[in-house]
Amino acid sequence: MRNIKNKKELIMRYVLLIISLFISGIGIAVTKRGELGVTPISSVANIVSIRFPALSFGTWLFLWNCLMIVGQIVVLRKDFQWIQLLQIPLSVLFGWFTDFGVWIAGFVPNDGYIVRILLVLLGTGILGFGISLSVIANVVMNSGEAFVKAIADKTNLIFGNVKIGFDVSCVVLAVILSLIFFPVRIVGTREGTIIAALCTGLVVSFFQKRIHEPLTDWLRGL
Repeated sequence: MRNIKNKKELIMRYVLLIISLFISGIGIAVTKRGELGVTPISSVANIVSIRFPALSFGTWLFLWNCLMIVGQIVVLRKDFQWIQLLQIPLSVLFGWFTDFGVWIAGFVPNDGYIVRILLVLLGTGILGFGISLSVIANVVMNSGEAFVKAIADKTNLIFGNVKIGFDVSCVVLAVILSLIFFPVRIVGTREGTIIAALCTGLVVSFFQKRIHEPLTDWLRGL
């Protein structure tokens, strides 16, 4: 993040980040409503929430994000920037927004395979838009991306390659947990997870090309 001396701009960047979290939470919830799997990074929280429904999906997402924050501290050690602890309250908000989205999406019919695929695509589109706004906000990274960046920085590996490995690891872990929780069944991780993994980046790139420059210019002009 570049040095921001204008307090108004900094405040608006955090406002934009919160808006992005709300939109992303709605996107994940709509994808989940398709019942064909969620994004790779949410897949572990999803399967655990199915097995232990006493805690909501959003709450499990919050706990998963907290684990990612602990991972950053372990990996970075003295290089960890304590301002990144802002990821904790932001993760709380993200969990709330996701649960709100799950509640709203619950009113949307999901009968039929075609409808479920469309819900996955719609949710992925909404999520991609939300992520693009968080990139433009350029203040605090979400916990999963920050964890990936911490590993990439410490190992001198390319961020994109580490991200792919991390996403694959999340899906594998979700499948293993599913087989443990629901013997001989893979629950919560299906073709929707693959669609989200393949398409989210494309959606982010689509919106970045169209809104990054005008929004950034507006923020800098505050």
